Amino acid sequence: MPQRKVGEGLGGLELVCKTMYAWKEAISPHLATAGGVASPGASGSLQCDLYRPFRLPSVLVGDGRLGGISGTISAYESLMIRGYDVVAIVLEDHGLENEVPLRSYLRNKVPVLVLPSIPKDPLDNLMEWFDESQSVFVSLKDIMLSSHQKRMERLNEMPKKAQEIFWWPFTQHKFVPEEKVTVIDSRCGENFAVHKAAKDGGSITQMFDACASWWTQGPNAALQVKLARDIGYTAARYGHVMFPENVYEPALECAELLLEGVGKGWASRAYFSDNGSTAIEIALKMAFRKFLVDNELLLNIPQDNTLENSIELKVVALRGSYHGDTLGAMDAQAHHHTLKEIYLIVDNIKAERDVFNNLHLKTFRYTGRGFFLDPPLVSMCDGVWKIAVPREMHDEDAILEDISFDSRDQVFSKSRDDSSLASVYRTHISHELLLSSGSRNFSYAGALIIEPVIQGAGGMLMVDPLFQRLLVGECKKRKIPVIFDEVLTGYWRLGVESAAELLSCQPDIACYAKLMTGGMIPLAATLATNDVFESFVGDSKLKALLHGHSYSAHALGCATACNSIKWFKDPQTNPNLVPEQDILTELWDTELVRKISFHPAVQRVVSLGTIFAVELEVQDDEAGYASLCATSLLQKLREDGIYMRPLGNVIYMMCGPCTSPQVCLQMLETFYTRLEEFGNEKIHEAREIQS
Repeated sequence: MPQRKVGEGLGGLELVCKTMYAWKEAISPHLATAGGVASPGASGSLQCDLYRPFRLPSVLVGDGRLGGISGTISAYESLMIRGYDVVAIVLEDHGLENEVPLRSYLRNKVPVLVLPSIPKDPLDNLMEWFDESQSVFVSLKDIMLSSHQKRMERLNEMPKKAQEIFWWPFTQHKFVPEEKVTVIDSRCGENFAVHKAAKDGGSITQMFDACASWWTQGPNAALQVKLARDIGYTAARYGHVMFPENVYEPALECAELLLEGVGKGWASRAYFSDNGSTAIEIALKMAFRKFLVDNELLLNIPQDNTLENSIELKVVALRGSYHGDTLGAMDAQAHHHTLKEIYLIVDNIKAERDVFNNLHLKTFRYTGRGFFLDPPLVSMCDGVWKIAVPREMHDEDAILEDISFDSRDQVFSKSRDDSSLASVYRTHISHELLLSSGSRNFSYAGALIIEPVIQGAGGMLMVDPLFQRLLVGECKKRKIPVIFDEVLTGYWRLGVESAAELLSCQPDIACYAKLMTGGMIPLAATLATNDVFESFVGDSKLKALLHGHSYSAHALGCATACNSIKWFKDPQTNPNLVPEQDILTELWDTELVRKISFHPAVQRVVSLGTIFAVELEVQDDEAGYASLCATSLLQKLREDGIYMRPLGNVIYMMCGPCTSPQVCLQMLETFYTRLEEFGNEKIHEAREIQS
């Protein structure tokens, strides 16, 4: 269309307007039509998807003609499954009384208003019709205002109500005043719609969910709608059905996708449960049975079975790990009543271990039942990837040449297997495993369990992949079954479908949850090799794996997992996937990440896949999981529209596998700006203390 000059802008710039499209005739609304809720908008997106992020209360204009009941109900359900609030339905009166069955279907929960018949004459000025319709429009206005008022009142009262009746997990309630309670009205894709209270009723703002709702979330808006739609279909088709000795399509397809994907090349069986912690419990049972069978220890259990003569199985695990909060999972974590500080040899870097799992007053008389190793850690410091090696492995002459790298890819290179550092690792691992072997007390290391590459809750600690690879190899040589806890690290969280690809080695058993279903609904799976499965096969039911849940392999979870697994792995739906390599493109700008690592307020940086983490440089008494030093920084980032939750003085941002790198760049830039302010505040505070 022709351009029209409107006037001169600031600085002499010319403002130009374009008419992208124009209707030929100006006509009344009763003759114009937008096509319905599922008609395409100008961009091609369906209108019901196009307006979804606004979370506006909606009035559905239904169809009062013959066949209109079906169309109106379909439109209503399309809106509901996308999370709209339909406050009223309005129909034109065609003499069919379609409002009666509609009210019955809606159980009178949504008002159905009927307008008089609209004149068909294009020359009619509609004034008489408006007079007849006035009472209906007044009722509609009252309904909308009342609905909005009730919504705002409820949103405004929610923080106080929440404080009175909730017991939040991992939260010290004394630190959460009413004004710090985040009121989430909804989410669309990766964004929260957050209510901000005010005297005038408040407002709804958008916040990026930068902790992926406890690491579960990954769907963009399109996948969220698809998952909601398919969950509805699955619930309508199956409801819930029990799993033992049965098969149904969602469970079968999910198991096939698991074994063809994250389990490809090693796993033959999929065992379903309901959450990551339970998946770990199952994995431990599997591993211990496999260990007993392989080492022929089942034949050696004393007949009297007295406590002092019974076999005790423990795990080999890494300090700083976290595998869940059920007691069996806690067995696989190191617990201490005091913090153990391990001094590392790289540039005076210090790392606190066992912070997250420090029980203190949480549970008396409980300690982890295992042999816990201190792993070497990897992070970027001052632009260089460095390995911090625990003091007990310290062999300076042998390893100083092998602890600094120009790129992260070099850290994962298999060529490091022949390095002098690898020799130091092997010697240390062999020594530790020898100490954990059986004794006269019948105590054995019956399983190895690790979070591959990234220990999440321990502080987003990146473990040297060379160390983990060698540890896995040594355990397999000694017939100690290997468990990978991929509840956090699986399904593209680290940039690949399974973190086993980064380690270049495979487990005997692995656990998956969280992003497996896109975080939409709880489901977990424990995969195992055929040898592990065979250790439970026998002539007695008592030899079977006697573990299960009412909701094992529930249809809704399996169907959701199927959709998520396929969506993230398809270049047509996941634009970040590099098809030839089956990896995600680099989501966090490497130059800006490197720049952040030089900042004086930063001790270390980890950037991998969908995770970006920073450990703030603080005084020793301010460090650790209980630290509150990041509170002001996080509050400002929330004001900027980035929702984050800290791990003490470790703060992190997490996106989804489909998140645009441009979005990640914008968050990094905002973070760096706030980090500069945070650093200046700390310098000012230090000077005040000195003066």
